[in-house]
Amino acid sequence: MHVDLTEAPWRRSTYSGGQNGCVEVADGFPGITPVRDSKDPQGPALVFPAGAWQSVVTATATGEFGTL
Repeated sequence: MHVDLTEAPWRRSTYSGGQNGCVEVADGFPGITPVRDSKDPQGPALVFPAGAWQSVVTATATGEFGTL
């Protein structure tokens, strides 16, 4: 699937805590969630079905992936 993200409204994760890198997501794309690495904003973005991305967020918040 190709999605034009040139004008995407990216926002940084509130969990970044001012660290050097984190995840950014773009809002305003019904049914999908574009995700990119803030350290490489010109690099590739991943596009997840919205429900799948919500599963990642929930699993992270509940500690399913452990601690880093």
